[in-house]
Amino acid sequence: MHKLKTFILESYDEMKNKVSWPKYSELQSSSILVLVASLIFALVIGLMDYVFQTGMDWFYKEF
Repeated sequence: MHKLKTFILESYDEMKNKVSWPKYSELQSSSILVLVASLIFALVIGLMDYVFQTGMDWFYKEF
């Protein structure tokens, strides 16, 4: 039980004093970057799916 208490106290101390947390403005810019990248990735995957589906529909209609 002593080891668990020591672990928790040291973890708390490390999170409070040794970790560098990002500023709010850095967090906002990173979040916007992730959002834009996710949207671009979703559009590319959607376009690939549409092209593949259209190709398969054409292929099975013709043959």
